Amino acid sequence: MEPTFVLVHGAFGNSFSWAPMQRELALRGHRSLAVDLPGHGFQAAFSPAYQAPQDLAALAAAPTTLSGVTLADNVEHVCDVVRRASEHGPVILVGHSRGGLTLTGVGNTVPALIDRIVYVSAWCCVDLAPMDYASTPEHGPPSLNETNTALVGDPRKLGVIRQSFRMADPDKLASLKAVLADDCTEAEFLAYLNTLEPDENLDVGGDDARAQADTWGRVRRTYIRLTRDAAIPIALQDRFIAEADALTPDNQFDVHSLDSSHVRVLVHPEDTAAILAGLAT
Repeated sequence: MEPTFVLVHGAFGNSFSWAPMQRELALRGHRSLAVDLPGHGFQAAFSPAYQAPQDLAALAAAPTTLSGVTLADNVEHVCDVVRRASEHGPVILVGHSRGGLTLTGVGNTVPALIDRIVYVSAWCCVDLAPMDYASTPEHGPPSLNETNTALVGDPRKLGVIRQSFRMADPDKLASLKAVLADDCTEAEFLAYLNTLEPDENLDVGGDDARAQADTWGRVRRTYIRLTRDAAIPIALQDRFIAEADALTPDNQFDVHSLDSSHVRVLVHPEDTAAILAGLAT
């Protein structure tokens, strides 16, 4: 039977992030659906203060739809999607970036409903809880986390991470582009920023976000390495792969590599779609 690709977005993203990929998959004859995690998509909070001209002081105090949303909520939501999709055939679960945390949780919860999990330069925590990887050599120096140049307000008070992606400061934009999309054009980069949402939930999980050998470890899995990625450095991607393979040596990652930044793979999805199409057979 023809599988359904279930696509899970990363931080500050939404189902719209996958539109180019879905178009490419459809043109190759494949069925897909893109998930909006709780509080994202048309549920996202866009304050008038986020519009132009921006009022950053007001934005720093604006309410959010994501306060209290946890990784467990994301996992439960995607599990429900997978249950429905699996009624119509195999499910290939695909995630980008922070979406990998949700993928792992779903694999831990409903492994029998997933034909394959595909991480696209995505978090795949095995030996450590998510926050603990931030202090590893593979994660790299703080300069790799330049997305905080857009930070607005105090996350502890807001209950969310809030960023203003509609900034106009050329230095901050250049810094952000260097981390996310150094191989995209300026126009592509700005267009991408305008698909993002200002809020992301704080919770990334703890030990519950780590892959479990007896559940997640039974599912076939693929990792698509992005060798130019500065947001999730290639060394960290390789650490995720190595830890997972050590956890279940009889079921190791099928690994592919693309010369792509963190964002280009979404803007120009042809190579990734070709890999996914191959997995569908």
